[in-house]
Amino acid sequence: MDFANFLIQTLNSVQYGLLLFMLAAGLTLIFGIMGVVNLAHGSFYMLGAYLAFALSTQLGSFTLAIVVGTALSVVFGLILERLLFRHFYHRDHLDQVLLTFGLIYIFEEARSLLWGDDVHGVAIPPLLNGSIALTENQSYPVYRLFMMGVCVLLAIGLYLLINKTRLGMKIRAGAFNRDMTESLGINIKLIHAVVFAIGVALATVAGMIASPISSVYPNMGSSVLIMCFVVVVIGGIGSVRGALIAALLVGFVDTFGKVLLPQVAGMLVYMLMAAVLLWKPEGLFKQ
Repeated sequence: MDFANFLIQTLNSVQYGLLLFMLAAGLTLIFGIMGVVNLAHGSFYMLGAYLAFALSTQLGSFTLAIVVGTALSVVFGLILERLLFRHFYHRDHLDQVLLTFGLIYIFEEARSLLWGDDVHGVAIPPLLNGSIALTENQSYPVYRLFMMGVCVLLAIGLYLLINKTRLGMKIRAGAFNRDMTESLGINIKLIHAVVFAIGVALATVAGMIASPISSVYPNMGSSVLIMCFVVVVIGGIGSVRGALIAALLVGFVDTFGKVLLPQVAGMLVYMLMAAVLLWKPEGLFKQ
């Protein structure tokens, strides 16, 4: 592998890892703070992809589709938390698993009724439909760099929200001790609703920005859900910092594994997870 190919695969690894982080961050927030095992998280990613397809077609602008789709996802998350998830905070994880597993089928059926079962494509905006030359014969798509930029900005925003704001202080307090936080007069139900809406929005935005390069197709959330859980387990349940580092590790192992060791590439990520758990059973970082 020459330097240009190594650079391209490194950029692909970072881009994939950052996309995984957006998904895993929402998943680990929902589980770490609310204690809910959400198997339907991949469906929010699929929802984002289909929203990007439908809204960009109707509005004629991919950028406007992302803005409108993000707002819709926040509203959808608030409604879903209020009607369903709020009643399962103190239930067993098995009940939560059954609820969210059922939601996967409901979302898939709704997707089929609304958009059918065909594979769809989302056009890359003309402004981002170029490439940057790395060598005389190789280049890298501008849109992938745009994806990385969006993910980095959202990661910084999430860090600032959780660590530097009053809302973030309440979120961290609720994750540490829900009863004590509630006794201090903080509306923990509102905090949970906000956290769930943020988690849904992160997964939805990930689906929207990934749709031009991954296409839009049925059951597309299933494969990313498995990788999300791998990232959460490696990084440590409830740790956003752990999710970021684990997502980048998984991105590098998966991308370079497919290039250098294609025969066993499907095993490498799970071997990484097993190695980390043998070393640190609680994951790389604690909540």
